[in-house]
Amino acid sequence: MIIARYAIGNDIHYGQQISPTQWRRLSGVPFEAVVHTDQIDDNQHLRLLCPVERPRIFGVGFNYAAHAKETGHPLPTRAATFMKPDSAAIGPGEPIVYPAEGQRVDFECELAVIIGKGGRRIAHEDVDAHIFGFTCANDVSERPIQFAEMEAGCLLIGKGFDSFCPLGPVIATGLNHRNLAIATRLNGQLRQSRNTSDLVFDVTYLVSYISQAITLRPGDVIITGTPQGIGPMVPGDVVEVEIEGIGILQNPVVAEADWLAR
Repeated sequence: MIIARYAIGNDIHYGQQISPTQWRRLSGVPFEAVVHTDQIDDNQHLRLLCPVERPRIFGVGFNYAAHAKETGHPLPTRAATFMKPDSAAIGPGEPIVYPAEGQRVDFECELAVIIGKGGRRIAHEDVDAHIFGFTCANDVSERPIQFAEMEAGCLLIGKGFDSFCPLGPVIATGLNHRNLAIATRLNGQLRQSRNTSDLVFDVTYLVSYISQAITLRPGDVIITGTPQGIGPMVPGDVVEVEIEGIGILQNPVVAEADWLAR
C-alpha cells in the first residue's frame, strides 16, 4: 500500500492511493489499523504533509561503513543512536530553514521506518509485525555544532534545529527493507547513491535494539543512517531524497531571515 497524510483546506486526513491521482480516505490514523471510508480525494484538491504528526524520531549514526570512513569515524560496534525533536519533522515541499548561526548544513538521505504496532523488547523474529511502513528522510545536520557536541559527549542541537528532518512524501508498506536503492540529488545533481543492503545494523536489528530500552509507540520514526556522499547545501538549493518503492522527497533550502520575513 501507499499511504499519505494530506490536507484539504483546513482538514487533515490519511488516504490510501488507488490510482496515480486518487486516494481513498481512511478513518483516523492508520498505524495500528487501516480503516477505509467511501470518500475519494483527488490530487488537485490536496497537499501532502509530513507522514506522521509530531513523531518521536530515533536516529542512527555511522550506519554505512563508507560513510563512517568518509567522516574519519571508526565503524561502530554498537548502534550510535540519538534523537531529534518532533519540531524537526517537516513534510514534502516544506522549506529546510538554514539557521542564522549555520556554517555548514549537510543533507543526509536515509530510510525511515514507521512503527505500527508498539512494544518493548521486540524479538528479531517479530520485528516485521511491528513495522507499519517506510518513508524517505533527510537527516539535516549542522556540522560544526554537531562535531563540537560530539566532542563533549552529546548530540542534540546540531541535528535538532526546527525543519532538520524532512519526511515523506508517502508511506510505503510491504517493502523489502534489506534491498532498497537510496539516493540524494542536490539541484538535480546526484550526490549519494547506495543500497540499504549496505547498512551496518539493519532495520530488524535497530527496531529490536531500541525496543530493549524504550517502549516503541505507533507512529514512532527510526531513521537508519546515511551512506557516503554527504555534502553541504545553502539557501536557494533544492534537495531530493529518493528511495526505491517510496518516491521522491523534495525540499527547498531557505535562509532563516527569509523564512521569518515570509
